[in-house]
Amino acid sequence: MVSRILLVMIAAIAVTIFAERRNIQAPLLLALVGLAASFIPGLPRLELEPEIILTVVLPPLLYSAATEFSFISFIRRLPSIINLGVILVLVTTFVVGAVSASIIPGMTLAVATVLAAVVSPPDAVTAVAVGRKLGLPSRMMTVLKGESLINDAAALTLFAFATATVTGRHLFIDNGLLYFIYAVVVGIFIGMVIGAIVHRTRLRMSNASLVTVLSVLVPFAAYLVAEEVGASGVLAVVAAGFSLGHNSTEAGYAARIQERQFWRTADALLEAFVFAYIGLQMKFVIDEATATGFSLIELLGLSLVVLVAVILVRIAWVFGTGFVSRWQTRRVRESIARIKAGEEPPRRFGRRRDGRFERRREMLRQGGYDVPEPFSWQENLVISWTGMRGVVTLAAAAGIPLLTLSGEAFPGRDIIQFVAFAVTIGTLLVQGLTLPWLINRLGISDPAEDKYRAAQHAVARDIADAAGRAAITAFRDGQTDPKARAAAEQMLKRASIEDAAERQSHTEHDTMVLELGRTVLEARRAALVAARDERKLDDEVLREIMEEIDLQQAVLANWEPGRFSG
Repeated sequence: MVSRILLVMIAAIAVTIFAERRNIQAPLLLALVGLAASFIPGLPRLELEPEIILTVVLPPLLYSAATEFSFISFIRRLPSIINLGVILVLVTTFVVGAVSASIIPGMTLAVATVLAAVVSPPDAVTAVAVGRKLGLPSRMMTVLKGESLINDAAALTLFAFATATVTGRHLFIDNGLLYFIYAVVVGIFIGMVIGAIVHRTRLRMSNASLVTVLSVLVPFAAYLVAEEVGASGVLAVVAAGFSLGHNSTEAGYAARIQERQFWRTADALLEAFVFAYIGLQMKFVIDEATATGFSLIELLGLSLVVLVAVILVRIAWVFGTGFVSRWQTRRVRESIARIKAGEEPPRRFGRRRDGRFERRREMLRQGGYDVPEPFSWQENLVISWTGMRGVVTLAAAAGIPLLTLSGEAFPGRDIIQFVAFAVTIGTLLVQGLTLPWLINRLGISDPAEDKYRAAQHAVARDIADAAGRAAITAFRDGQTDPKARAAAEQMLKRASIEDAAERQSHTEHDTMVLELGRTVLEARRAALVAARDERKLDDEVLREIMEEIDLQQAVLANWEPGRFSG
């Protein structure tokens, strides 16, 4: 088994390299190559236990995405993310469940709900890769990435409740709504606690390799602990990732550099393996499903209906809620304009009493009420078309119990697995292949975003320069040695700390200059983080600049005094 996994990973990486060289979407090509390979005569089946996929493959992918994701951006777009990542998953489950029960012979609504829960969560890996390459606006990318972080939790919670209903197994909370609330709240709490403990621990560690090892354990620990108490392991991993990613600025630069590279490598390996594995299963799933008495044509017809239902539900929901969002935004802005003008506010903004109206009006005048711009119809069309299914659908389908508590076979298990795999492959081919064309055709761009990012980078430069100059000035004013003061004055005139260190390294003050350079970079980092916390600086811009500062600190940390002398 191990040798087969290694061979699949080697082949998957080779296909990924080829796809990158040819500018082809690697996940799509991997699935197609795996699908074709599954029909090679005599090829043994590579089948992993669903627990391995859910506990070994899924947690690190979620954790890596969460640590690199802006928590502030996540909160800013939280209504849209919850709409797609939770509510749409529920709607898809109920609608597709009803459709499946009506078209698949002998399938009850409870069993059909299991199928619907399996196919309800999209996997944003392909969509995010396409969007990043084609330059989708960051607010769209935020919603797509945020949706992918929480929709798995909603789908797997529904899946657990639906399978328990069919098998007759009792969950410790039999009420579906209470079980969902418990899974969400406790899962997030466990993730935050683990994140806080690990963060305090890594602040006391100086070995970057051990800090990286510790970060590798976090997603597995968070997932397993949450699942042991019946909570959402997915949300525990996401919460831990958010916590550690947001506070990573307090850790050492060496640990950040090493972790960043490790998780990017791990992402590439796991994603390549997952999509190759999806394709490799198809032929064997067909064999098992046709053994139940259905012909391949019948199975493909049923799968096509479910696929169409899955796609149409997302399109209808995105455009329906988009219309409501634009209507609400217009009403809120009209109300804000009335309040700023001193008019009586509408009932939803409260009445004039106890000075609250005056305080609210003053807050609005100062720009303290942000109304996010709703998506255009072009943006909604792209979001509605990013419904490709992936690893969670694969794992959930494989994780359907074999038997009920009465000892009978789980009804329709092979049919559910076939439809789930067919929907996954279908969305990857239909939506994944056409998504780049659709984005290019619509010409989606946001000129205001480019201006905003340029302005944010200018703000960051000003903050960093001011902090650096303040640190050098404080050092200069505290020196009694004229040569040290002169060296500090010279550093104030340099464009960069690294250039100053290189030019000064042959002087008798080289060690002092290097130490001062490190102090200046720490001052810059602290000032930028403070600006982020005060909402003056965008979190994503901070991450980009922090990566540069980390590399600069690494250069100075390894600089040898006198290296350029003579």
